[in-house]
Amino acid sequence: MVNIKQPIPINSIRQQANDLKVFHHHIYEYKKGIRSLILTTEKSIYRKPIENRLTHEKIDYAIQDVDKNKINVFFGAKKCVEVVKTFIHKKLSELSPEQDFILGTLLGYNKEAQCDRYLNMMKKLSSDKKKAVK
Repeated sequence: MVNIKQPIPINSIRQQANDLKVFHHHIYEYKKGIRSLILTTEKSIYRKPIENRLTHEKIDYAIQDVDKNKINVFFGAKKCVEVVKTFIHKKLSELSPEQDFILGTLLGYNKEAQCDRYLNMMKKLSSDKKKAVK
């Protein structure tokens, strides 16, 4: 019996292109030097095409499962991705204040806003510890 692959329906190709529009734009921004690290959340069904594109483009990346339907895709400069890999085993909401600060800074977020966020997270941690001791 011959196994003949069915052609991918044109609607599926269009849907994938539409769904990955932001991802492809991020690759453009990275290659133009606009950012050194990108984080994008995508549908998990596109994991393989995303990996294939990043590998083809020779762009370092790390993928984190968010849930069964979504993945976080970090990609960009090798050293930035290496830093992300040190804490990718955690959910983003579980990052320490320091890890959160590092990630926000690497992603190019406003530095003053990142400092405010860090200080607020530290205050909350301190407050939570005091409550736990009582």
